[in-house]
Amino acid sequence: MALNRDEGDCPMMRRCLELAQRARGQTAPNPMVGAVVVKDGQIVGEGFHPQAGQPHAEVFALREAGDRAAGATVYVNLEPCSHFGRTPPCADALIAAGVARVVVGMVDPNPQVAGRGLEKLRAAGIAVTVGVEEAACQALNEPFVYRMTHQKPLGILKYAMTLDGKIATTTGHSAWVTSPASRQLVHDLRAGCDAVVVGGNTVRRDNPLLTSHGQGHNPLRVVMSRHLDLPADAKLWQTDETPTVVFTETGANPDVQQHLQKLGVEVVEQAELTPAAVMANLYTRGAMAVLWECGGTLAARAIADGSIQKVLAFIAPKIIGGAAAPSPVGDLGLTLMTEAIALERVQWRAIGPDLLIEGYLQR
Repeated sequence: MALNRDEGDCPMMRRCLELAQRARGQTAPNPMVGAVVVKDGQIVGEGFHPQAGQPHAEVFALREAGDRAAGATVYVNLEPCSHFGRTPPCADALIAAGVARVVVGMVDPNPQVAGRGLEKLRAAGIAVTVGVEEAACQALNEPFVYRMTHQKPLGILKYAMTLDGKIATTTGHSAWVTSPASRQLVHDLRAGCDAVVVGGNTVRRDNPLLTSHGQGHNPLRVVMSRHLDLPADAKLWQTDETPTVVFTETGANPDVQQHLQKLGVEVVEQAELTPAAVMANLYTRGAMAVLWECGGTLAARAIADGSIQKVLAFIAPKIIGGAAAPSPVGDLGLTLMTEAIALERVQWRAIGPDLLIEGYLQR
């Protein structure tokens, strides 16, 4: 059983979360993890997991602590691993270091771990406390948990619309719906995702760059286009900074495929181009969080086939009108208000003059 927590456990766990976020967007398919070693009330070692294949957070923290790890308390936001993967088990490293106590934020949802690390520590006589700042630990690694429990990436639909529900004018002009503060938050959101998806119409109309604009890690840029009727000189074909993958249907426009490949763009043909098929491919690439920044037609398809779980809606205090002006989500085939897909666990906050509403699709 978990022991009673000490007064200093929560601050040290929050420090673990701060350390873990230094590798935000760079650890897939691994979680973000930070570790702190405390001896006689002083931090003697810290570390975080930088990326898959590199040592885990506990290893870096123990290295920094050295001999001072003996008899110390180690804090880590995720249960130490107990199996051999790309790296040796962290539970074994903690035991070998002679630590006296381990404080864990949350149990690892990975079935290869899932409590086994805790059992190994306790069997070695190490005191274990579990569940400190658990909600914050779960929130930090939400995409990792979803990937582990559902065997697919977490799909996040992000859009910006006016107060009357429009994402562009009747001419298609959409720069800019929301404020600079909201756009900066979107850049930060991209930095925490592994891939960002748009459709061909977004490439043609907006010519986006889809990077984090210096806010951190750049996600893999993904374009879905059935017929490859795409511009020859789009910003997304500039792959020096970050790669781009174009998904299309088998046999589509060989000349465009060849042109894109010469520019360094990866082209993936699929027998049937669907959001679910793209998500399955991204899962094999290790993606945990996939941001959908597409138009309404593709957004509706992604919602309908279960590729979207979370929605981030930025609402600007503007009205543009227009019966033909596009909206964030296209036709879902719903004809009654009672059929509407409700959001759960809804939160909202002001971003400059805009409002951000965040929630999860009810299934």
